[in-house]
Amino acid sequence: MNPFNQSCSPLLFLNVICNGPSKMRIKTFSTYQVFVITVLSLLQFTLVLDFIVISPLGAQLIKEMNLSTANFGLVVSVYAFSAGISGILTAGFADKFDRRKLLLFFYAGFIAGTLLCGIANSYRFLMVARIITGFFGGVIGSISFAIVTDLFRMELRGRVMGFIQMAFSVSQVLGIPIGLYLANKLSWHSPFIMIFAISIAVWMIILIYLKPINAHLGIQTDRNAFVHLFRTVSRFNYFGAFTVNMLLITGGYMLMPLGSTFAVNNLGLTLDQLPGLYMITGLFSMMAGPLIGKFSDMVGKYRIFFAGSLAMVILLPIYCNLGITSFWIVTLINIILTIGVLSRIISVSALMTAIPEASDRGAFMSVNSSVQQVSGGIAAIIAGMIAKQSDTGRLIHYNTLGYVVVVTIILTVVAMYYINKFLRMANRIPDHAARTSGEDYNLALQNKETA
Repeated sequence: MNPFNQSCSPLLFLNVICNGPSKMRIKTFSTYQVFVITVLSLLQFTLVLDFIVISPLGAQLIKEMNLSTANFGLVVSVYAFSAGISGILTAGFADKFDRRKLLLFFYAGFIAGTLLCGIANSYRFLMVARIITGFFGGVIGSISFAIVTDLFRMELRGRVMGFIQMAFSVSQVLGIPIGLYLANKLSWHSPFIMIFAISIAVWMIILIYLKPINAHLGIQTDRNAFVHLFRTVSRFNYFGAFTVNMLLITGGYMLMPLGSTFAVNNLGLTLDQLPGLYMITGLFSMMAGPLIGKFSDMVGKYRIFFAGSLAMVILLPIYCNLGITSFWIVTLINIILTIGVLSRIISVSALMTAIPEASDRGAFMSVNSSVQQVSGGIAAIIAGMIAKQSDTGRLIHYNTLGYVVVVTIILTVVAMYYINKFLRMANRIPDHAARTSGEDYNLALQNKETA
């Protein structure tokens, strides 16, 4: 059976979601593009789950390994630092290879690292496993975003990013609750073994069905990898984008690692309630992700970014100062905050794809991912130094983290205003390059399907 046949494809349901009912729509995505969105979403699901599952496992890891908050922050940050280093190392040659081959190579390394996390029996072993996982996993996101830029027009990327970022929500609805259940019943290793098994299946799907993505090779120059890297990091508009992403990620990394510890020890939730919290929050954000992406294409990506930022600025100081709180109030606040985070991530991710020229996309995305990861690693270490655990188990100074995050949000709102203004005035070259490349792919795929 041809998996891209409209009449019998298992992707038909997602095709309807992306394009709408057949009698009421003008087709937006081809069947193959729907497949690509599905694969990248599954890929993102495994990446996100592998990274964020550390946070809800925090309370268990701190207790079983007798870790301090600073040590646990280091477990989170080494992944980010390793990913940042690999992003820099790969940036120079990211545009010199077929993106499919790069994706398969780095995803294989990520799978191996995840398996090591699943069999780690000491703090040092776990640290080494997280370094390996981060080194390979940190590059995959940038490759995925480069693929999106290659295959989809600018006016559709908000919707595409909405579906791909929905992986974050699905990981909350399915991944984290199942992972925590397995961790509570078996051991904290179980979630990583689960991710390893899923990732093997996704890697095989990519190997068999994903077509080569190499149109960018036709517009390459003869400059070497180091010159290409230097040119990418030294361009003023690229540098501004890297700075904004540094601020954007800093806030999230500060609160996330100690989120479950704060919920259990400060808000009064039990370990058994954590899966329910993540599942309910994830359900709402899963529904919100595609809608946020669609609205960002319709009303403007910066407006959606601003709305999400405003919600977080209002709620974060309240949430970080709460004491013992009922489960449903904690859940409601987390739903709103998660939607705010998604609004920021989806809109910024779509806007950032319009900045680089076609020949720089892979390098730009790699450096951008590297900046994000390193910034997140530094933020996680700072968070572990600021927030301390008292003798009773309560986190102190967690509200200070909240205030720092609010400041970073305000700074990103201002910075994104100018980036959005720049793109509105001078984005014709990157937008034209992205659109041309996307149309070339669409035309080529349509010719293959009709051949």
